[in-house]
Amino acid sequence: IYSSFLNENIAFIVGYISGLIISFLLNSLITFKEKLQLNKFIKFAISYLPNFIIQNVVVIIVFNLMGLNKLIAYLLAAVIGVPITFILMKFFAFRKKTD
Repeated sequence: IYSSFLNENIAFIVGYISGLIISFLLNSLITFKEKLQLNKFIKFAISYLPNFIIQNVVVIIVFNLMGLNKLIAYLLAAVIGVPITFILMKFFAFRKKTD
């Protein structure tokens, strides 16, 4: 949606931030059934940094350098980055503390 009125690379960043917030809410409340907490959001955002870097590099390579369609670039970036992020979230952001 953002790429219809923003530069594709800027649209990716804005969309990523929007998705980060929505994903935190859904993961907290539905997937991991956790209370919303600022410290968990910070850990969640940190766990998304590798994903952001991976996806941004994929978009730059596939869209900017290879010249493929922006939707193909976004889709390929998600397919590569999402599994990595889920693992980081599970073991870092939403890790259960053991006594």
